[in-house]
Amino acid sequence: MARWGMAITGTQDSAVSATTVDIAITGMTCNSCAARVEKKLNQLSGVSATVNFATETAHVAMGPSTGTADVLAAVAKTGYGATLIEDAVDDDRVVNGVRRRLWVATALAIPVALMAMVSALQFNGWQWLSLALTTPIVVWAAWPFHRAAALNARHGVATMDTLVSVGILAAYLWSVWALVFGGAGGAEYRMSHGLFGSPDGGPPDLYLEVAAAVPVFLLAGRWFEAKAKIRAGAALRALAELGSSEAVVRRGEEEVRISINDVVVGDQMVVRPGERIATDGRVMSGHSAVDTSMLTGESLPVEVGPGDDVTGATINIDGLLRVEATRIGADTRLAHITRLVMQAQAGKAPIQRLADRISAVFVPIVFGISLATLTGWLFFGPNTEAAFTAAVAVLIIACPCALGLATPTALLVGTGRGAQLGILIRGPQVLEDTRRITTIVLDKTGTVTSGAMTVVDVLAWPEGESSADVLANAAIVESGSEHPIARAIAAGAGGVEPAEFHSERGRGARAMVNGHRVAVGRPDWVAAEVGADVLPKELRGAADEAAARGFTVVAVGWAGAVRGLITVADTARPSSAQSIAEFTRLGLRPVLLTGDRQATADTVAAQVGITSVIAEVYPEDKARIVGELQAAGEVVAMVGDGVNDAAALAGADLGIAMGGGTAAAAEASDITLVRDDLLAAVDAIRLSRRTLGVIQGNLFWAFAYNVAMIPLAAVGLLNPLLAGAAMAFSSVFVVANSLRLRRFRATQPQDE
Repeated sequence: MARWGMAITGTQDSAVSATTVDIAITGMTCNSCAARVEKKLNQLSGVSATVNFATETAHVAMGPSTGTADVLAAVAKTGYGATLIEDAVDDDRVVNGVRRRLWVATALAIPVALMAMVSALQFNGWQWLSLALTTPIVVWAAWPFHRAAALNARHGVATMDTLVSVGILAAYLWSVWALVFGGAGGAEYRMSHGLFGSPDGGPPDLYLEVAAAVPVFLLAGRWFEAKAKIRAGAALRALAELGSSEAVVRRGEEEVRISINDVVVGDQMVVRPGERIATDGRVMSGHSAVDTSMLTGESLPVEVGPGDDVTGATINIDGLLRVEATRIGADTRLAHITRLVMQAQAGKAPIQRLADRISAVFVPIVFGISLATLTGWLFFGPNTEAAFTAAVAVLIIACPCALGLATPTALLVGTGRGAQLGILIRGPQVLEDTRRITTIVLDKTGTVTSGAMTVVDVLAWPEGESSADVLANAAIVESGSEHPIARAIAAGAGGVEPAEFHSERGRGARAMVNGHRVAVGRPDWVAAEVGADVLPKELRGAADEAAARGFTVVAVGWAGAVRGLITVADTARPSSAQSIAEFTRLGLRPVLLTGDRQATADTVAAQVGITSVIAEVYPEDKARIVGELQAAGEVVAMVGDGVNDAAALAGADLGIAMGGGTAAAAEASDITLVRDDLLAAVDAIRLSRRTLGVIQGNLFWAFAYNVAMIPLAAVGLLNPLLAGAAMAFSSVFVVANSLRLRRFRATQPQDE
């Protein structure tokens, strides 16, 4: 499949009586192309369409009077290719096609440039060899630019593709004319390397090296961009892979393993410890703890028993469950999250490329100058040949060779430096938003906190009782359990195994330790197990205070008394407080957004310095809240790590995924952090802003050096030496400017 999204295409929404379909669009080269396609589709009766240039897809809602064939035909009339998602050309083939054009053009352009610029290499007939090498570049390698220019011309607009195509063709066709009719085709012909071109009466200069070199640089930029786009559907693939492919169901008295596609509502599924629950359902028998963190963000597993609802793709930890399937296929919660991610990706406004913005003004001006030059020379120049020479020279020099290097070189250096620091930036469309971000929304579990339960306090009772003994005895007991809270306490067991271990679901566990029967679990249960009438008021007060702060409290008792309390929590990362301070320094307002309890969220927020807290929310609520912030005028960055964050990450103006999170979160994000550290998110924003600044500077100078040559071309003083020097100097400057990004330094953690 070329692009993802098949599970949610062609769906029927009874509320609006519209059929939705997702199509792949080919041939778009800029956001103005996407805008034209979208306008054309929305002119169809009963159609509401959103076209995403970044993913090269359109999400179309059709009324009863319009069919899929009408939508595909409308796109074709606009001049672009359209197919259903499942019929689209593989994205890998697109990338390979650009790469093939790039390598062939590079191999042919190198000798052309060397022969033009080095006099010693200009043997008899060298110019005809240059023509033979340049022709495939102009006709085949540069074909995407010519095609885009023709499409733009049909719609009466000019983009950078227009200027590139015209510049390449002008350089090539002028050189062909000079070779055939201008006297440059003789065996003894040599290029003029004088400052102001050929001497009077001499044959005109050739511009074959310009026609050969420009496509190479621009194809390099296209290749880098195409590689970035290939990941556009990866979030949906990761979500689909999250679910189970098979389920074990009861058929009479037997258990049968079947494909998830064959599960029907009412099937009795058997889910063993460590297995994923295949689809949404209701527990019919059994008790277990279910890890729902990937969907809800809740750090603690949920205890379930008969009558409780469970969600597909969550993990059964340690009990045997029999689950009745209640929702399957597109009706499951995971499918709903997938739809949210796809809608968020389709609805996110793509960033218009800076080069296209400049070209909207620059291209018409260049054509105007070229026409004025032609007119002026026809009236005041010595002959018609001189007039056309000057006019063509304007078009040639206006095509900025360094433009093809401006973005990809900065991206290569910036993203390379980011990779060294554990920061993966998806592509150029990510960078502009980092400068405009006003609010950064942070998931709690696994982002601000470590995502793992740890012991934060041990209180022994009565006085004289050892906290170390309380923790050590509890650790030995809990080493027999797989529950996350038990694992946190069991870290201090030291390899000692409990004897006569027994656990009670949702209450606690007991075992023989050093001759004592030790009970660990809920305070009231522990008190009853060890024969104490009530929990001592001192311990009760401490337990209530810890619970009010959102912590989990476990009691430990033996020999007829409750001996102490162990407080367990998912604590803030060591660098979180510093990261929040850095976000504020960058002008961002931090907001904590979590599915966890309000008390827990408030405690973590207070620890790290966040004042805005939104807790107890579901995945769909996260995406909605991000949308509400955007509707209020905020430009939102979202940092998260779970499947429950995927829709919000995709819908935010900038999505940042923590490195220790799920694949779905990483693929839905714009930036992925390999370093599982919130300070890396600070560095990601800093590096992205720095890279964007370098790209903007590169684009300015890519045009500036060539624009400075336009007056020389207009008055007839431009020759290939000056054109080549301008191109080389601007290219060298762009590369050197980009290399400055290698000096970017990561934020250093403060000493505790």
